[in-house]
Amino acid sequence: MAKDAYPLLIPLSVIAVLMFAFNYRFLGMLFLGLVCLVGYFFRDPDRKITADPLAIVSPADGKIVRVNPEADGTIRISIFLSVFNVHINRAPVEGVIEKVTYLPGRFKAAFRDDASAENEKNILVITNPRCRIQFNQIAGILARRVVCWKHEGDSVAKGERVGLIKFGSRVDVFLPAGVEPLVTLGSAVEGGSSIIGRFSHASK
Repeated sequence: MAKDAYPLLIPLSVIAVLMFAFNYRFLGMLFLGLVCLVGYFFRDPDRKITADPLAIVSPADGKIVRVNPEADGTIRISIFLSVFNVHINRAPVEGVIEKVTYLPGRFKAAFRDDASAENEKNILVITNPRCRIQFNQIAGILARRVVCWKHEGDSVAKGERVGLIKFGSRVDVFLPAGVEPLVTLGSAVEGGSSIIGRFSHASK
């Protein structure tokens, strides 16, 4: 379970116990249900990470809602995370975090295309000898908190946990030139284990 769950789980659990202790069973059941929901939302399962050095893995669980070329030659892959998905975000490649930029914004529904441009977000850039890759943690209509556990200059392994977004949200990852996208609209992906793109052998 993600450590960010505990500031919510502890008070909800205390309230649930108090409600049962004072014989407010309905309220006790209500708060116990909230404890279960929070625990479910913040679950953090282990994932098997590919050893393929040419693979780029999904930074998030969810559904592919966009695969589009951008003006700079990258391919943007957008992943929508519903409240039922695991919300831990992972590094799509190994390398050093060159930049972490927080941008305040709106809280439109995360499945909308304009959410990428207008919503609150963290922009992370990872560099390694092969590539420089950007991915964005984007808040949604319910997600009012984007959390990043890493800092500029930190080294990360492929598939390593880097943060989370609370409740429904979106992650955009920009595949650099020389990478073949391996997902299509509607594909379901798992953070860290699903391969979303692969470099050609000729890529440097």
